[in-house]
Amino acid sequence: MIRSELLQALGRENPGLRAEEIEKVVNVFFDEIAQRLAKGGRVELRGFGSFSTRQRDARKGRNPRTGESVDVPGKNVPYFKPGKEIRARLNSD
Repeated sequence: MIRSELLQALGRENPGLRAEEIEKVVNVFFDEIAQRLAKGGRVELRGFGSFSTRQRDARKGRNPRTGESVDVPGKNVPYFKPGKEIRARLNSD
């Protein structure tokens, strides 16, 4: 699902809301998650999962064009851990 499909689905489920209102809600939702993660925090959505960050260590990489060795600095990357309910949905037969 892409963002526009999410907006359309929310519009179908909430016919009383204008498209601009739905888009604003989605923007606030994702912005709040991103801001919390940028501050090193954690976001937990019960029944869905939790978002956090993990530290990726610095490493030696390789330039694919030249084959030359390059230093890749360490960085924080987003991490998602699905909740129990979503795992059960994915694995139900």
